[in-house]
Amino acid sequence: MNAKELLRRLEKHGVTLEKMLDTAMELYIGDDPDEVRERLKRLMLHYLKDINVQSLLMAALLLEENFGVEGDPVNLVADELIGIDIAEYIGGKMALFNFFYYDTRKPGILAELPPFLDDAIGGFIAGCMTKLFEGDSNGRD
Repeated sequence: MNAKELLRRLEKHGVTLEKMLDTAMELYIGDDPDEVRERLKRLMLHYLKDINVQSLLMAALLLEENFGVEGDPVNLVADELIGIDIAEYIGGKMALFNFFYYDTRKPGILAELPPFLDDAIGGFIAGCMTKLFEGDSNGRD
């Protein structure tokens, strides 16, 4: 699978690269948001090519499409585990904090998505945002 094919599958559920960027930037506090957005876009496109990220995002997509879960039951934790795995794979343990921040706030598209996708996309955003700023408080590489 390539990144374009994965994005096409996500788009069927209303998830686009632009909406993920908008969601990520909604909680961003800092300087030069246009530069940060552009760097984040490049990073997201890089990780959308990663077979491990693709596998976890596809798992969330397939669960949404084939596993009838109504709402977001409190006893459902598999969705959280997918989000955590994606976040930590991309951004390490620090991404876990960002994941829970995005997961509790549900900015942008996250508020509109069903349980598996909101956590998978939230984990993807959290991991990428963490990776973008790791080691530098100014967000510079």
